[in-house]
Amino acid sequence: MSIDPRILALKSEVSSWRRDFHAHPEILYEVHRTAKIVADKLRAFGCDEVVEGIGQTGVVGVIHGRTGAGGRVVGLRADMDALPIEEETNLPHRSTVPGKMHACGHDGHTSMLLGAAKHLAATREFEGTVIVIFQPAEEGGAGGKAMVEDGLMTRWKIEEVYGMHNMPGMPPGKIALRPGPIMAAADRFIIDIEGRGAHAAAPHLGVDPVLVGAHIVTALQSIASRNADPLKSVVVSATMFHAGSAFNIIPQRAQLTGTVRTLEPGMRDLAEQRLRDIVAGVCRTFGAEAAVDYERGYPATINHPEETRYAADIARQALGEEFVDEQVAPMMGGEDFSFMLIERPGAYVFIGNGDSAGLHHPAYDFNDDVLPYGMQFWTELAKARTAA
Repeated sequence: MSIDPRILALKSEVSSWRRDFHAHPEILYEVHRTAKIVADKLRAFGCDEVVEGIGQTGVVGVIHGRTGAGGRVVGLRADMDALPIEEETNLPHRSTVPGKMHACGHDGHTSMLLGAAKHLAATREFEGTVIVIFQPAEEGGAGGKAMVEDGLMTRWKIEEVYGMHNMPGMPPGKIALRPGPIMAAADRFIIDIEGRGAHAAAPHLGVDPVLVGAHIVTALQSIASRNADPLKSVVVSATMFHAGSAFNIIPQRAQLTGTVRTLEPGMRDLAEQRLRDIVAGVCRTFGAEAAVDYERGYPATINHPEETRYAADIARQALGEEFVDEQVAPMMGGEDFSFMLIERPGAYVFIGNGDSAGLHHPAYDFNDDVLPYGMQFWTELAKARTAA
């Protein structure tokens, strides 16, 4: 494998950007500092157009190839937001903002795409047009959807779009992807159970919502074990159970909250319907009532087969055969790049972060050694797909 020396020469500078972003995390749409730095750098690089405020606080940079405007238009996307987590590291660049940290590597994603943009703007060794997309609010705020609804794809006539996310535990710089679903739809449910309060010493005079909730939690596991096709994926997790105020009182009500993850629309429909049926059936059995609030979140991230093959081929050419896994197992986490892939063909890829703490862990840090690999992949992908 051979990284372009011009890209290698950028590593120290890009690492300094990354560490600055890490030290100053911002969450959801409140990425004002980060977005301003991104926009200022894109202008300094000589991008042909820089637009702020797409999807509230997103930034878009336009870089035309050697022949100027025209030709194929390819979008490359990075996310900018951090997480509401207290960092537990002693790094020199640790978070300076209490209760917030870059625990998912978006500081690295932003910096890699900025580095690629600098190289592409300086060299113009490609045809067509590259659109670099810096997105807010991936972590639960649907910033990708907001940017699409703000005209991202139509305003710049994007024809293909690609995203990249680091992956702890995978060799640094290795690219992993797959056609079809690569990340799951992420839905949320809240179940409010209404029983009848009573003294704990006289349970026969009440309807115990704690007992009802416990049966619901257990029964929900039958969706995966007895309703879903064993060859298809579904996860149903009840993650919060709130009830009661004293040890000797059967409460009037209880609340369950959790998430459902699926890879296919049919399984998503099945899981929601079975959850509603189970709640109704258990409550009827015990004489309780319940209201179900089921919110569909990010849809599954589904890679387009042809564009996935392109991305894999480019990764092999840019990084080497041993640095590509074209059939990685899908993850059941959610990702709002899914909204962009609904609008345009493209692919989402993972890049190895090496032996680091896991994503969303308070000891996580992006591996700066990965930066040149990501920049190389982005630049080679831009060159190849704008010339397609």
